[in-house]
Amino acid sequence: MHDINPDTIYANPLAEVSRFAFDQRVVDVFPDMIKRSVPGYATIINMIGNLAERYVQANSQCYDLGCSLGAATLAMRHRIQAADCKIIGVDNSAAMIARCQQVIAADSGEVPVELVEAQIQDVVLHNASMAVLNFTLQFIPVEERLEMLRSICAGLNPGGVLIISEKVAFDDEPHQHLMTELHHNFKRANGYSDLEIAQKRAAIENYLIPETLDAHRQRLRQAGFNSVDVWFQCFNFASLIAIK
Repeated sequence: MHDINPDTIYANPLAEVSRFAFDQRVVDVFPDMIKRSVPGYATIINMIGNLAERYVQANSQCYDLGCSLGAATLAMRHRIQAADCKIIGVDNSAAMIARCQQVIAADSGEVPVELVEAQIQDVVLHNASMAVLNFTLQFIPVEERLEMLRSICAGLNPGGVLIISEKVAFDDEPHQHLMTELHHNFKRANGYSDLEIAQKRAAIENYLIPETLDAHRQRLRQAGFNSVDVWFQCFNFASLIAIK
């Protein structure tokens, strides 16, 4: 595995903060960035493996949609018990896919993994027993989310599951303010400066669009899932499980 490079992308004042992109700069520091930015990330990844052990069916496919460097892919790969399964990881960042190929090649897991560079909205799932959108849906335009989830649901076998982890918003203004503050405190405790926090926030504004948990629940039911609810939450980060 690669050594973890420290995330210093926003450490110095920038004349202009450009829109966040999953480019080579981000790829190089991504493991550090996500660990220091997303409360509960390691727990979510670990539990994705746990859920794979429970839900993945023999002779089926698993999809990691927005796979980045393959954390969820590896979690599934190491815990799948069912025979003759395959994992398909999809990401629209060429830099992410290239590094992910190296990560997968260095891993000793036996479940076959195929990586695809594509927009996840364009992926058609076949014979799937598990799909993962781990902090991915929040980067898809809001108006495209329902159609994509309908397509995912259609491609899942009965009893198949979708895991969606997201940064979430709150209708209650004081609660929204509190969760934002707690998240910023979490980042400060992990060594980010106020400048880094502010510049990162400017970079993802109007790109990462969070929604309320109610909005997620309603849309997932609308997309065709029978059972939907939150299984993990820490501050303004949550993960839902939707069962077909």
